[in-house]
Parts: sequence; C-alpha cells; structure tokens
Amino acid sequence: MQYQLIEKDQELADYCRQASQQPFVAVDTEFVRTRTLYPRLGLVQLYDGQQLALVDPVAISDLSPLKNLLTDEGIIKVLHACSEDLETFASALGVMPTRVFDTQVAAAMLNMGPSLGYARLVEEMSGVTLDKGESRTDWLARPLSPQQLHYAANDVLYLFDLYPQLAEQIEQQQKTAWVFAEVLQLIAKKQAELPLEYAYLTVKNNWQLKGRALAVLKELASWRLQTARKRDIALNFVLKEQAMLELARRQPGSKNALHGISDLMPQDIRRHGDSLLEVISQALALPPEHYPARVERLVEFPAYKKTSKALRDMCEKVALQNGLPIEMLGSKKQLNQLLKWLWFELDESKLMGLKPDLISGWREPLLKEGIERILPAC
Repeated sequence: MQYQLIEKDQELADYCRQASQQPFVAVDTEFVRTRTLYPRLGLVQLYDGQQLALVDPVAISDLSPLKNLLTDEGIIKVLHACSEDLETFASALGVMPTRVFDTQVAAAMLNMGPSLGYARLVEEMSGVTLDKGESRTDWLARPLSPQQLHYAANDVLYLFDLYPQLAEQIEQQQKTAWVFAEVLQLIAKKQAELPLEYAYLTVKNNWQLKGRALAVLKELASWRLQTARKRDIALNFVLKEQAMLELARRQPGSKNALHGISDLMPQDIRRHGDSLLEVISQALALPPEHYPARVERLVEFPAYKKTSKALRDMCEKVALQNGLPIEMLGSKKQLNQLLKWLWFELDESKLMGLKPDLISGWREPLLKEGIERILPAC
C-alpha cells in the first residue's frame, strides 16, 4: 500500500489543495482518550482517490489547511461511526467537519445492521478482512511503527471505495438527505453543553437522594465537571460517581472522615480533600428552600408503560414501511428522551437547548402524525 506520511506544513498545504479538487474524501482519526476528558489527536488519515495521506498533527505546526478542507462545503467528507472523530476535531482543531456522510449511518438506513463496525462493513461489501490489531495502540507516541501506519491507512483506503456503493444505494431509496441530517443532529448534540449546575442530573442513581443529600450531590457534580473541563481529566479520574453518592449521603466534615468513604481513594483525598470538604460545607449551608427538587424518573409516571409501548409500536410500523431498523428510527433511549422532554420539570435536552430526536430532523415528518395521535400535547 502506498501512502504519504505528512509531517511538514507545506506538505499538508499541498495535499489539502489537491484534495479540495475532489468531490469527496475519506477521513478518519486516531486518538488517545484514557485519562482525559477530551480526546487527544494522534493521526489524521485522508484519501481523496489520488493519494492516501497520513497527517501527523504532533509534527505539524499549522493545521489550518486541514481545517479548511474539513469545513469546505463543496466536498463530502466520508467517515464511519463519526461520533468520536467529531469530538476529536472539535477538541484538537476547534472545527466541526461539514457535509459528513457517515457510512455506518448509511448502512443502518439500508437495513444492513443498526451499528455495523467498519471491519464488518468492509468484509460484507468488499470481501476484505481487516486486521484490527493496532486499534488500542498509543497514537501519541513517536515514532509510529510501520504496522501502526499500515493499520491507519487501511481505515480510509477501503472507506473511500465504500462510499460510491453506499451513496448509490442510499440515493435509490431517497435517503441521502437523511444521512446528512443524522450527522447534523449529532453535531448539534456534540456542541451543546449541560450547564454546570445541572451536572447532577447525569449521575446514575441520583434519584435515591433527596433534600440536603441531593444538594450536596448537586454541588459535588458541578465541582467535578468544572474540574474535569479545566484540567482535561476524565470525570471518573476526578471523582468516581459512587464516591460522590457516598459523600452526599454521609456528608463528612473532616479529612479523617473522608478516609471513611470506601470509594474514595487515598490519592483522591490528597489531591482534592480540601476542595471536597469546602464544596460539602457550602452545600450544607444552603437553606432548605434552595435544595434541588426530587429527581424524576419515568417509571414513576402512571402513563409511562402504556405510552412507551404505543410509541414503540408506532415506530416499528413506520420503520418497516421505510426499510429502517427500529433502533435507527426510534430506540428505547430516544423514546425516553421524548417523554422526559415532555413530562419532566428538569430535562437535560431542554437545558441544553435540544429537541428530542423523534420530533426533529429527518424523523419528524415520518413520526409527527403518530406522535401527535399518542401525545396530543407534543
């Protein structure tokens, strides 16, 4: 396999100028995200049908030609399962690619499987078996080995060939706009941020707490997210959820008491002990009228089971009519997202300025009539 390893600014500028003349380019990334909140970019793979390029962002100082290529509205960017790639570009380059055709989304809309992996899709459509042996390698270490580079190059070599086949089939079924719309919806979610004061809503088992304990959890979750964002540390490496829940229940007032929290490691106390005690103290000083309201759960709503089943049945019927897997059109998570948005006083989607998937984007015209019949208030 022939590829160009790009390690100089001029090489990148020349390649991006060439690629910008093509109608589409296959794109992939390799990144590391073990202890960090944000992914750290290790390599960018590009294939425009003329030259396969492996771009080393560690060696290159000016990545603006790459940014311009990714945001060029005249070029389709072909990616597979692009969610983490989008996060990586947003974090490393400060841009979101435009006109993204996701081959996993396209395969799902063609009823080939709801979450088909890249290697499986390549095997099914090209008959080629790919080696995934380097998938968990350290992409920030230098130099990158020939095995790593070969593995990375394969990720766009076959992706480029998949696109014309999938694009033709998708166009025949008049679903091309749906593929692009699904990625736009994903981008909107990636760009939305939950306000710090509502971070506690994402903590598992938060509903078990109320009153003062929930107030402590709210302050701890806000502090944890703020610390993670500021220092680029994965949330659970700042403070584990189970430790937060135990701290909220027991409300320790000294470092000795912190050592009694089973899920709190000694290193956590050394690093964050003073901050944790200060956050807990501030929460305990709040008057009861400032405590957060009890966390709502869908299972507590009498109409939940009946409404959820009606929505599921309606989605299954529409999915069948449109040759879609139910997981793509209306998964359980998406059904719950809609009901929370309608019924909850505090809903994560609302707080982030997002509409539920089922009543926005390409799904809305397919499901609007059925949803309004089941949920007249929607």
